[in-house]
Amino acid sequence: MTQTAHATRLSVRQVAGRIGAEISGVDLREELDEATVAEIRQAVLAHRVVFFRDQQIDHAQHVAFGRRFGALTRRPGKKHGVHPEGFPEILTVDPKADVERYGKGFEEHYQRKWTSPLAGWHSDLTQAVNPPNLSILRAESTPLFGGDTQWTNTVAAYEGLAAPLRALVDTLQAEHAFFTGVHLRHSDERDREILKIYCEDPQVAIHPVVRVHPETGEKALFVSPGSTTRIMGFTELESRHLLDLLFQHLTSAEYTVRFRWEPGSIAFWDNRATCHFAPTDFAHLDADRVMHRVTVLGEPALGPDGFTSELVSGDRLAAW
Repeated sequence: MTQTAHATRLSVRQVAGRIGAEISGVDLREELDEATVAEIRQAVLAHRVVFFRDQQIDHAQHVAFGRRFGALTRRPGKKHGVHPEGFPEILTVDPKADVERYGKGFEEHYQRKWTSPLAGWHSDLTQAVNPPNLSILRAESTPLFGGDTQWTNTVAAYEGLAAPLRALVDTLQAEHAFFTGVHLRHSDERDREILKIYCEDPQVAIHPVVRVHPETGEKALFVSPGSTTRIMGFTELESRHLLDLLFQHLTSAEYTVRFRWEPGSIAFWDNRATCHFAPTDFAHLDADRVMHRVTVLGEPALGPDGFTSELVSGDRLAAW
């Protein structure tokens, strides 16, 4: 098949051993043809996360680009979060927004409550029964140092498990909720305030521990330290031991890539085949880090044994 001239300008360069590629030769301010959109989608499926540099797109162009890959996610209830005026499809990720919602010093307080150094690893919105398929994060302003993001390849991590362990996790389900991996105490006034805000409209879902990717047919681990609370049918002790084993394996350096942000950088990842780690090394700095994200609406996860994600609390994610 002959590619268009526009499509042939696209260059995809792998940047790590098992995950990640950088795409160049495309200007996301332009109206992309179908061949280019298909190439980008294929790169995301193949490399799990792709990076663009020096893309000076505005909010409208960000939304338009996201819509080329599907309907955009609308978060239900009061957790839609902060968004730019006129663009409810966009979630703004800014520590200053957390200050407005939770009070001064929230980031440092929150990180001190982590039950594990791995607690920041998560996939987006897995507390919903239908988490997003894809996420597109754009950097508006970044610190001079710090603030990098890491991703891990959950397909490669699944394939790296011993065969008997793969056979076990293929049959399991797990509960996902917000603020997992954080020990919030009712005896702490600040924690009570955070819990009160969260409990206004909690979301909880049961997902397969392994999900079958609907586009590639690959199996991927579908647990994360920041979202998964317990393995269903196990005692608390059994669940904790198995989850700790999976979390340690999932976040092994061999499956990961790390990205250094600059203004105009964009990361585009497959939320069904990755987890990512929010940076923790800049909250104490007097520096801005403002990011904007759109997510593409997803569907309930399907396990190898036919189990499909179940809603426990809250609403399904809907489309804008």
